[in-house]
Amino acid sequence: MIIKAKPLNRFFFWWGALLIGWMLKRRFNKIVIRDIAIKPDHSYLLMCNHFSFLDGILAYYLSDKVLKKKGDMKSLYIMVLKKQMQKNKWLKYCGCFSIEPGKRSIRNSFKYAADVLSGRGNTLLFYPQGNLESTHVRHIQFEEGLKEIVPNIKGKCQLIWSSNLIEFFESTKPSIYFNMLDCGTNENFDFEALKENINLHHRRSIEQNIRFTTEINH
Repeated sequence: MIIKAKPLNRFFFWWGALLIGWMLKRRFNKIVIRDIAIKPDHSYLLMCNHFSFLDGILAYYLSDKVLKKKGDMKSLYIMVLKKQMQKNKWLKYCGCFSIEPGKRSIRNSFKYAADVLSGRGNTLLFYPQGNLESTHVRHIQFEEGLKEIVPNIKGKCQLIWSSNLIEFFESTKPSIYFNMLDCGTNENFDFEALKENINLHHRRSIEQNIRFTTEINH
């Protein structure tokens, strides 16, 4: 049985966004968002690379700065491992709902995700890798969950990817770069093409962040 979400209302989301923005500006030297056009009257599936415990906070910040301010975002939902939600019961009140890989209930989690994305203005944060990996991996390995979710969305949903990269360069504090990609909508969803486009974009994002040096493939 899945644990369903109770997303933050707009007042608490607004205060949360202010707090997270203040915290990130203290922690990071620069915050750079290379954004995209956001489609109105859609829901939003926001996919990111999964590389640290800060991922949820970073995606929350990105959602506020781009999806909420430039689109029709109303509520934020996050898919979280059930064991984490059982340990941290407060997560459900922040828009989190559970998934349990390897269990029968995983189908219910995918259906719940599709139902969430069938509501205009809803945003679902999704990490297709399924596991933590270095921010510098060149290839994003996709689990199969997207194939279960996207075809079952009723209504219009914009599919969005962001390659989030951290670098230090000349500062003692890191800088975060959000490299966004418009992946189309659920109406033209092609899983294999999506994976190819995201991986091409991810490699280019890494190359864009490398200063002065041109990588040579041996």
